[in-house]
Amino acid sequence: MNEFWEQMEGRGPDEVVVAGVPVGPGSRVRLRPRSQADVFDLVLDGREAVVESVEQDDEGAFHVAVTLDDDPGRDLGEARLPGHRFFYSVEEIEPLGSPTRVLVAGIGNVFLGDDGFGVEVVRRLAEEPPIPGVDVVDFGIRGMDLAYALQRDYAGVVFVDAAARGQVPGTLTVLEPELPDESDTLVETHGMDPVRVLRLARQLGRLPTLVRVVCCEPTAVEEAPFELSEPVRAMVGEAASLVKSLVMEMIAESTVPGSRDPAPR
Repeated sequence: MNEFWEQMEGRGPDEVVVAGVPVGPGSRVRLRPRSQADVFDLVLDGREAVVESVEQDDEGAFHVAVTLDDDPGRDLGEARLPGHRFFYSVEEIEPLGSPTRVLVAGIGNVFLGDDGFGVEVVRRLAEEPPIPGVDVVDFGIRGMDLAYALQRDYAGVVFVDAAARGQVPGTLTVLEPELPDESDTLVETHGMDPVRVLRLARQLGRLPTLVRVVCCEPTAVEEAPFELSEPVRAMVGEAASLVKSLVMEMIAESTVPGSRDPAPR
């Protein structure tokens, strides 16, 4: 029995070669189910998806776990929740190109006033025309989901958050966080700390090469639940523009040869 669970918990290979193309977490593929007997096969045939992991069964056959590219609940699939994650054999996928991709992660608790700043900024960005290759996601306080999302082939990530740094309320700051030495990471499934999430993501397997944090000085957390203070709300638009600028810089920087190597584990 112990041997069975050890096999179930074992991680699959980092990648598998399909039609001469290496395919691994973050790779974009087109689904080509073979049986066409199941309703999901009919609906998903030809759809584009993103590989979340490569698995190998006890007979040595490879399978890929994917989430649909246009699934609004895609991050739930990254957290390995059923209903948003599908499995296919390597014969049922076609590798696609892998353009530079950047994640914009809004984090914070809307119940705590200005702490919801990051959530409000990504909501503003979501209302604007999308930038190709950029995923804008409201993670709220779902730290574990964000750590799993960072396992995808993102060249960079921009966190948007509120952070008290002793400045004038509404002040925007761009930080390039440095991770401390490896240590045990306390997992908080309903908590969010960018450095802790980055450390957990590194323990899971990978980090984007480029990491930035756009933070705003709050007036007071918990003072007005569900509402941002006036100085903080006034900076939502400027923060959205700043995030877009950082994203474009990341995309440009990641096109330099060798710049997309993942950060050290």
